[in-house]
Amino acid sequence: MTPRHSLILFAHGARDPAWAEPFLRLRTLTQSSLPDVSVELAFLELMTPGLPELVAQQAALGVQQVTIVPVFLGQGGHVRRDLPVLIEQLRQTYPDVMFQIAAAAGEDAGVLRALAQYCIASVI
Repeated sequence: MTPRHSLILFAHGARDPAWAEPFLRLRTLTQSSLPDVSVELAFLELMTPGLPELVAQQAALGVQQVTIVPVFLGQGGHVRRDLPVLIEQLRQTYPDVMFQIAAAAGEDAGVLRALAQYCIASVI
């Protein structure tokens, strides 16, 4: 049975395929904690799948709710300008799918604390 809810980790993308490795590990870790949710990874540019292509696949499978988590450290131009345009297009194309957009991961206090602990540990 196809999950009704999809969680899409949305990353920038890069030319070097190795760049995506931490995001793939994040997807796997997240999926292991959410067995009833389809956890996927999409990219803004330079890598596939792109967000529109992935949402098309999910909608075709019957997903009714999509949560998008920008795995960016901050709310830069891609998150503030590019992502809202993409989301509006997706809402127009898939009016029966509910879209929820999280803040950039780096805006979360827990994420920042984890990064701070990593930085602190690198000194000791």
